[in-house]
Amino acid sequence: MSAQRLIALLALRERPLSRAYLAGLLWPEYLAERSLADLRTALWRVNHCGASVVAATGMRLSLRAEVQVDIRTLTALGRAGAGSAANSVIAELAGVSWFDLSLDLLPDWYDDWLVDDREGIRQLRLHALEVLTDELSRRGRHAEAIQAALAAVRLEPLRETGHATLIRAHLAEGNRSEARRQFNRCRDLLAAELAVEPSESIQRLISAPPALSRSTLVG
Repeated sequence: MSAQRLIALLALRERPLSRAYLAGLLWPEYLAERSLADLRTALWRVNHCGASVVAATGMRLSLRAEVQVDIRTLTALGRAGAGSAANSVIAELAGVSWFDLSLDLLPDWYDDWLVDDREGIRQLRLHALEVLTDELSRRGRHAEAIQAALAAVRLEPLRETGHATLIRAHLAEGNRSEARRQFNRCRDLLAAELAVEPSESIQRLISAPPALSRSTLVG
């Protein structure tokens, strides 16, 4: 477990960290000498796990450059926004499960150093999934867009922008009934949990009448 915690912390910080800083975060209950000894033990375990993961430069440690971190890909999309800047990130996310994208960061861990990271990444992930949905819809990849939007709604059911993104994805595919059904779910959830109505912006998404057919039925 100590080796896992070391790898997770290095993955989240994205830059070389001093051994003293790492030891203090991972073992705050111990004096410096004991925590540094535990860090050396954890590093020994990492280096003997069969794969070269951690790089040491002087007194600083980091993940090796070739190690891929899924959360970094997702947060890169959250920062990139829509358009051409998101192209490479969307390609990298192609093999990631939508269910995994809807999960919290290390949900079974209770370390104090994880609290801020967990919330910050949760917000970035929500934004990234919404950006990803709109981008996939724009490209005509409607099934994937809807899965991305559903992941955002699962991650934060009370976030209106997530519901709005899913409604837009249904409308982009031409499924007005699904869009209306999702709006009703959002409205009922907000009423039950917060005693509020959906915002005007989300109401406008489903308020426009559908396009009329050129043919006319007469009887």
